[in-house]
Amino acid sequence: MNALSPSPRAPWRRIVAAPRGLTTPLAVVLAGCAVAVLLAGRADAGPSVYLMNLVGQIAVYGLLAVALDLIWGYAGILSLGHGLYFAVGGYLIAMHLVTVAFQATGTPPDFMLFMGWKELPFYYAGMGHLGYIVLLIVALPALVAFLFGLVSFRSRVTGVYFAIITQALVYVAMLLFYRNDTGFGGNNGMTGFTEIAGQPLAGRATVAGLSAASMLAAAIALFGLDRLVCSRFGHMLVAVRDDEARLRFLGYDTLWIKLTVWCVSAVLAAVAGALYVPQVGIVNPRLLSPELSLEIAVWVAIGGRGTLVGAFLGAVLITTLKFLLTAWIPAVWPFILSVLVLLVVIQLPNGLADTAALGGGVRRRIAACRERKI
Repeated sequence: MNALSPSPRAPWRRIVAAPRGLTTPLAVVLAGCAVAVLLAGRADAGPSVYLMNLVGQIAVYGLLAVALDLIWGYAGILSLGHGLYFAVGGYLIAMHLVTVAFQATGTPPDFMLFMGWKELPFYYAGMGHLGYIVLLIVALPALVAFLFGLVSFRSRVTGVYFAIITQALVYVAMLLFYRNDTGFGGNNGMTGFTEIAGQPLAGRATVAGLSAASMLAAAIALFGLDRLVCSRFGHMLVAVRDDEARLRFLGYDTLWIKLTVWCVSAVLAAVAGALYVPQVGIVNPRLLSPELSLEIAVWVAIGGRGTLVGAFLGAVLITTLKFLLTAWIPAVWPFILSVLVLLVVIQLPNGLADTAALGGGVRRRIAACRERKI
């Protein structure tokens, strides 16, 4: 038995296999919901614009959680700076939207007025073309991830040290984007977006389209990654996580395995950011805050890492609760989140994937107590 075929008693086997059959059905449901929202956006009746926008944002968070789960749950690479790639996608689409608005109205964005600039910086060249932006959203985060991963993985930086480096990287990026002279909006960020793909950004059909695109992107990611992690490459990812030294001993070059999955995860996070910014109407350096990157890890931990479905549902659950409770009792929400994290750490080490096992344990304790009384 080799590193690619671990023992059936290995703990990861239960984590990965338990919810696997739910991934494709969830992807199908998301695709169906995307079609329904898209059709509702073309009719006057149906869900409100606010609700469609909210659903789209939650789907984006789910996609972001799946991106982190791919590297943390399956390859054992914990990133506490995945907000960097989320922000890269967000800022790229914001640069496109700002350029389009400037060309259409002639009104310069706030950061140009603040700096006294008459024209957009030179690196905004070509940003008015949506196709060019789509290419950059895929290529730029992949390039950044490749360079960072090449240096880190070749040096065999792993575990908590790698997590600290990723958080340091996103913090440095946040400080850079806070500067007003970078052309990215500084403290206030960028806003004032008017249209995307020739459609008014505030229109009902556009909101529905963005929401549907978010759900469809999450569905495609779930469906594709489910096939990926169940392939031979997915088995190698798990082998890297469980015993990388043994895999290297067997002749596998783990550097390129880790680099590949790291770049795929970065691109998924950037796509999530590009879908997120048009729906919220603003981008600022808070996307690069270490708190967001930590929160992504919390979503995955609560949902169950190494499951895809669990990570997505964990993000949906936590972000939905956050939207509701921060509106009703904002001061209490941080304490509720802390309690949830403690509950997962103590009772549900595999997140929501352990709920069935927890219920079985409770039933066994109750039965044991009854036997003692008898």
